Amino acid sequence: MDERRTVKVSKYLSKHLRHQPERIGLVLDPHGWVEIDDLLRGAAAHGFHLSRAELDHVVATNDKRRFAVDGTRIRASQGHTVTVDLDLPEAEPPAYLYHGTVAAALDPIHSEGLRPMDRHHVHLSPDRETATRVGARRGRPVVLSVDAAAMRAAGHVFRVSANGVWLVDAVPPQFLRLP
Repeated sequence: MDERRTVKVSKYLSKHLRHQPERIGLVLDPHGWVEIDDLLRGAAAHGFHLSRAELDHVVATNDKRRFAVDGTRIRASQGHTVTVDLDLPEAEPPAYLYHGTVAAALDPIHSEGLRPMDRHHVHLSPDRETATRVGARRGRPVVLSVDAAAMRAAGHVFRVSANGVWLVDAVPPQFLRLP
């Protein structure tokens, strides 16, 4: 499978497993899972022909491990705008986590902190390198440090998705180290 097709399939899966499952006739279960056969049928019925081998290739080779497979089911690991409960247990975060953004977003972040926007959670990275790659998707990256230990001590709940992305409801500005 060539790289362009891999990226196209990954974006298609993200769109329909995170944001618009109904667009191709899918109904996610309460935890975001859908039967793989239903996904393949729905995609084909809407003009996007995808084989099980292509799907497996994208799941296995996605550098961000955006998708999880459990037997005959698949789901996005995080980043949903549709209502799902990923049923992730609370986790003890490392002392610091990181968030990649761009300079244009710093003023509202400085006053309001990090908010989930259209998603269910704020996404945090375990290291600066990952946060830099995340921020670079929107321009020149700026990496913010999050004092996760202090947040946890203050009662904030952290969860970690299957692909290592840390999730929290919000990050108040006092827990951020801005550049």
